Amino acid sequence: MKGTVGELGEFGLIRELTSRLTTTPAVQLGPGDDAAVVAAPDRRVVATTDVLLEGRHFRRDWSTAYDVGRKSAAQNLADVAAMGAVPTALLLGLVVPADLPATWPVELMDGLRDECHVAGAAVVGGDVVRGETITVAITALGDLRNREPVTRAGARPGDIVAVTGWLGWSAAGYAVLSRGFRSPRAFVEAHRRPEPPYHAGPAAAELGATAMTDVSDGLVADLGHIAAASGVCIDVTSGDLDIPAQMTDIGQAVGVDPLQWVLTGGEDHALVATFPQSTKLPARWRMIGRVDKALSTPQVTVDGAPWDKAGGWDHFGDD
Repeated sequence: MKGTVGELGEFGLIRELTSRLTTTPAVQLGPGDDAAVVAAPDRRVVATTDVLLEGRHFRRDWSTAYDVGRKSAAQNLADVAAMGAVPTALLLGLVVPADLPATWPVELMDGLRDECHVAGAAVVGGDVVRGETITVAITALGDLRNREPVTRAGARPGDIVAVTGWLGWSAAGYAVLSRGFRSPRAFVEAHRRPEPPYHAGPAAAELGATAMTDVSDGLVADLGHIAAASGVCIDVTSGDLDIPAQMTDIGQAVGVDPLQWVLTGGEDHALVATFPQSTKLPARWRMIGRVDKALSTPQVTVDGAPWDKAGGWDHFGDD
């Protein structure tokens, strides 16, 4: 495709984007009308939204438009799965400059579509507008399928803490990219395109998970959200965390303890949950800690001690 977004025009761009979409049985009316219609047999809809800003959340010299599409869909669909719900639909709000090559939003849509396919959802509509900075705003929807949502507030003393998915891989990939390298490729790709374990969320809910969240801000920070909401203390056993040898090699090369990435690196979108002690965890879940009573302030400790090193993501914190 040749030309720019401005040359294609708003409605030409919308036609190009929507022509690339697929659907699912949950979509009763897709793009093309004033709004989409998505089935909600449970009579409840799980909804979440995120905004990605160029220069803040992605860089075009590091990631292709397709990568940005996959990542922006993944981080929202992971939030749906973390509630114990099944992702059903995704809406896109897109701000782009008029001189942007028209191939960029088209490839972005391909990424959104393909990540939705992995999760069993579909892109059902959205909006495009002209602006100076590329901004990708996503709203994702999900279906609880007659289960209660798994919130951050249900962890109880005596529960075990378990995780499924990768931890620290995106942060390690970011460290590699920051130094001008593109390998080890697996870690760079983990930063560009996270792979949340979508199906593990509803499965954990079915198994009796008492609290759950996805790891977007960092393991300690996100477990801190569960601890605060549940009024408990959570202790993580560092020896139970998976640190691949290649991540250790990257850490040695850049002078970073890889445990720092695993505990505080975000954007992997693994799922971490608490379960009753008697729960037999499925194969891909790894027990990493326990829930205790909060003697004073709810908190997260690592090997029995507060984690006092910097880390965790805060949009309004220092870069």
